[in-house]
Amino acid sequence: MEEEVHGIVIVGAGICGLATALALHRKGIPSLVLEKSDTLRTDGGSISIQANGWRVLEQLGIAAELRETATLVTEIHDVWQQEQGSKSAVLPVRGELRWLKRKDLIETMAKNIPPGAIRFSCHVAAIHPAKPGNHGTVLTALDGSIIRAKVTRPPSGIDPALIGCDGSNSVVAKYLGLSPAIPASCMLLRGFTRYPNGNSFGTHFLRLKYKDFFLGRAPMTNNLVNFFVAIWHPSADVTKDTRAMKDFVLEKLKDQCSNEIVEMARDVDPESLILLKRVWYRPPWQVMFSSFRKGTVTVAGDAMHVMGNYIGQGGSAALEDALVLARSLSRAAAGFGGWELCEKKISAAMGEYVRERRLRVVRLSLESSALATLIGTKSLVTKLACFAIVGLFGTNNSNEHANYDCGHL
Repeated sequence: MEEEVHGIVIVGAGICGLATALALHRKGIPSLVLEKSDTLRTDGGSISIQANGWRVLEQLGIAAELRETATLVTEIHDVWQQEQGSKSAVLPVRGELRWLKRKDLIETMAKNIPPGAIRFSCHVAAIHPAKPGNHGTVLTALDGSIIRAKVTRPPSGIDPALIGCDGSNSVVAKYLGLSPAIPASCMLLRGFTRYPNGNSFGTHFLRLKYKDFFLGRAPMTNNLVNFFVAIWHPSADVTKDTRAMKDFVLEKLKDQCSNEIVEMARDVDPESLILLKRVWYRPPWQVMFSSFRKGTVTVAGDAMHVMGNYIGQGGSAALEDALVLARSLSRAAAGFGGWELCEKKISAAMGEYVRERRLRVVRLSLESSALATLIGTKSLVTKLACFAIVGLFGTNNSNEHANYDCGHL
């Protein structure tokens, strides 16, 4: 058995966990990140970062480096195939939109965090309620062996904070009593296609909506293009593995899409191909009414508001969470002239963070749910309701959700 003492423990070294650790580091606040994998999780293909996310990356001091790795997207081309023909529209992108390799984003954040701040092979199995003089106990697996790492009250009187950035199946969220995330009725296939001689797609993000699937294509660099295909209610035999799903998708595309689209899917880099058999989301009413804090424990990113890929805000919203949480904790620390906080101050700072984020992530969750339902439903009444929500938030014409600034670190 082994006991360790840390002021702030972050569970999960994904985008949100690393961004939170980096934001705290920029404010002079140390933290320890626990990651269940034995290395950085750099798989996952690409991630779209919109204007709100780039504002956070500026505050974290890594935006300029990441911009060098990705093409700026300037327009969205929408094509909706209907029984009476197709409808299309060209929409300008408000602000900055780029598709990054998840690997580039993860590695850039990790290298700017102090050495030793990430502990690998630590799988959080349970969190126990606080006891006198002991904030809580985290059961972890370290280097393949089970240890008990107590998050205890350090001699200086600091009560430690526990931040769950551990995704849609969050152990910390369960500790807080949050309901499990819900799977959507679609599956997602995505990957990269390489164009050694350059592609001809310019700076346009193409979105194609057909009767039973949705396809997106976005340039990442002149030689690399990201694409995804979402399919509703596929049969079990075509989703048993990535290869079967790719073959199924190719048959769909051959019947309805141009040769350019078919070739893109056919020539995808096999190592980049990812099949998501479940797309998870937390309904907006859960985001509105759930308790995201208990004492000095809280959640951020997908653990708080997983919302699927429908408006491309999962990563950018997680970056916002990281900045706001670090800023709230830093403000609390400032009153003591340093990082010496009592449990009351940490708890209050986390409460401030939750209040600031609540309405923002409720709106994003509602917007994402409405768009997902609109794409997948066959009910006219449901479509009309979703159109009203999407029209209210400007999802399809002004990308208003990205025109948001969570402020300075």
